[in-house]
Amino acid sequence: MKRQKGFTLVEIAIVMVIIGLLLGGTLKGRQIITNAKIKNLENDYQGLQAACYLYRDRYSSLPGDDSRAKIHFGEELNQGNGDGYINGVFNSETETDESRLVWSHLRAAGLITGAKTATNLPLHAFSGLMGISSQLTMTRSMMTLVGTYVGFADISNEIALILDSKLDDGYSDQGKIQSDSMAQYTGSGSSLNLYFSL
Repeated sequence: MKRQKGFTLVEIAIVMVIIGLLLGGTLKGRQIITNAKIKNLENDYQGLQAACYLYRDRYSSLPGDDSRAKIHFGEELNQGNGDGYINGVFNSETETDESRLVWSHLRAAGLITGAKTATNLPLHAFSGLMGISSQLTMTRSMMTLVGTYVGFADISNEIALILDSKLDDGYSDQGKIQSDSMAQYTGSGSSLNLYFSL
């Protein structure tokens, strides 16, 4: 009788354990990277919040809305209208919107890095735009957010839920963190804008 060659149960078990360890390590690595990005986004918010407060303390105006920016930083800067409201949606593409001027005012004041006349919007850890405004990009009848906020574009529902649960109340339509999604952070793969109240 001819003996068949093949793997023993012990060999198969060892291979399965190795595959399991590799998959576990990969999934854990992704989780660590995601957690680091979430922490970076939190730090971005806290840094921008601090920069806006410092700017207001120094110049008695919101960055972007400052009607005396030329006096503070020179003629090459555009200035706002001084109405206490940062006009223009947070992810505006219009160079003269106050929500774009925020960045040149903060840079000129030395509160964030970059060329002092640059109005380009920075990217957050999940590769979407972030900005500062007092004008919401979408009107929601249930949204209660008012005033100036930091906006983060293209945040997945899963990440939004983690951030809102960690830093606020976990509801998309109330508290200091809200979204422009009509649903409560549901659906995988879809993205939304997330607003953090200043």
